[in-house]
Amino acid sequence: MIEFAVETTDGGIGVVRPQGRLNMVAARKLKEILADLVGRDVTRIVVDLGETSFLDSSGLGALIGGVKTTRQKGGDLRIARPTEAVTTVLELTNLTRVLRARDSVETAFDD
Repeated sequence: MIEFAVETTDGGIGVVRPQGRLNMVAARKLKEILADLVGRDVTRIVVDLGETSFLDSSGLGALIGGVKTTRQKGGDLRIARPTEAVTTVLELTNLTRVLRARDSVETAFDD
């Protein structure tokens, strides 16, 4: 089971916090959330993975799809605070170049 907390900061950055296992079932919901944010012109999005205990290929696909969609609209999707399990998956799939982890949600767009 997974829950998602979604908010938009005062600076217009969308923050999505998956809490639990980001697997095939949850990936569909994440795609919907990201599409909704982009549809509302929120094109800078941080996915806070600090409470994500598991990530599979479907979850990775949803994140990569979010990167593509936000970049097409002139924005970007960044990840913050990945757990050790998530970091391992990112390293094994060589996606650390595309989804470079940030230390915190607050500093994800500071560069």
